[in-house]
Amino acid sequence: MQDLNDMLFFCEVVDRGGFAAAGRVLGVPKSRLSRRVAELENQLGVRLLQRTTRKLSLTAVGEVYYRHCAAMRTEAQAAADAVARVQSEPRGRVRVTCPVTVAQVVLGPVLPRFMLAFSQVRIDMEITNRVVDLVEEGVDVALRVRPTLDDSGSLVIKRLGLSHTELVASPRLLARHPRVTRPQDLHALPTLTMSGVEGRTTWLLVGPDGAEYSFDHEPRLLADDMLTLKYALLEGIGFGFLPDYMCAEEMADGRLVSVLPGWSPPPGILHAVFPSRRGLTPAVRAFLDFLGESLGSGN
Repeated sequence: MQDLNDMLFFCEVVDRGGFAAAGRVLGVPKSRLSRRVAELENQLGVRLLQRTTRKLSLTAVGEVYYRHCAAMRTEAQAAADAVARVQSEPRGRVRVTCPVTVAQVVLGPVLPRFMLAFSQVRIDMEITNRVVDLVEEGVDVALRVRPTLDDSGSLVIKRLGLSHTELVASPRLLARHPRVTRPQDLHALPTLTMSGVEGRTTWLLVGPDGAEYSFDHEPRLLADDMLTLKYALLEGIGFGFLPDYMCAEEMADGRLVSVLPGWSPPPGILHAVFPSRRGLTPAVRAFLDFLGESLGSGN
């Protein structure tokens, strides 16, 4: 089989009308081009060009061969252009994992804007509170909210902002119990939380001037879903904490109130993690950029 580069060289020599002009376009010395075309003719066993001191012209078989070489060059450029489009235009599937509450309240409302802007991208999103191994499970991007980023290992982190939490309860609950004025008074109230170990859990509360209080308790309700806890909080089953974006409206209209003003859990860091910056597809890169623009707060 002929060297495809020699076929390209031959095309350029014909199009430019000589070896010198073709060499300037290709960045290849005239002598090398002449040698390569001569080797091509030897391999084919035919003369493709008539050489004179004044000009080059195609032989009859050279004209036939040139048409095929030109078609090959056109197809090669089309193939390169197709790859370039795939590399520059976001398309294909992006696998995402996201906690339930973040999906429902944070990502869900803005995701349609991304889908409308990038019609060739498909999102495959797993909404779960479990910790997903991105590499093992082939996930492109995971959204997480955690108090620290130290446990992200080798994953690349894109920080999006802070999620502040409020220690809240229904006024009806607080009316049935002694007034809470200090962290130690919290033990008199029933609690609701998302997780625990053998029925118990510990909250770290941060107060004025950075004071800290470790609140160990046995929750009345354990539920791995913030919305379920919110319903219970509104009904006065106990007190607990909610992200500010989940209780701002209820606190504004008095359905929920702060249990111990000035004390709250440390803020969570809303962030995206992904396996590597190298080899990101345009679709994944576009999705990460969108998260930064839509969810990033600069905090």
